[in-house]
Amino acid sequence: MQSQTKTDAPSDLAANFRALADQWQAETGLLSSPTQIADHPAHRQIIQMGPPAIPLILQEMQRQPGHWSLTLRAITGENPAPPAAAGYTRKIAAAWLEWGRRNGYLA
Repeated sequence: MQSQTKTDAPSDLAANFRALADQWQAETGLLSSPTQIADHPAHRQIIQMGPPAIPLILQEMQRQPGHWSLTLRAITGENPAPPAAAGYTRKIAAAWLEWGRRNGYLA
């Protein structure tokens, strides 16, 4: 039996994540309110996936930064982005991606 690393995700988790992520992005893409974006039911379901979803979120963040820092903060309780990155989606994403590498979620 193969051991799983933090970067491995079961295919059903990945498929569920993809469906929820697509729904969340489609239904909040035109919203400007961070509260409405964060409170969307699909986003709450992604958060409920917990730590097993972290590699999937980081992979998505590599592809399209978006509002994934909200999700990661809710799951991890951390915020690796420096205060100077506030408002800069790409800088926030870069901080999270570095966090993911340091913590074994990204290669």
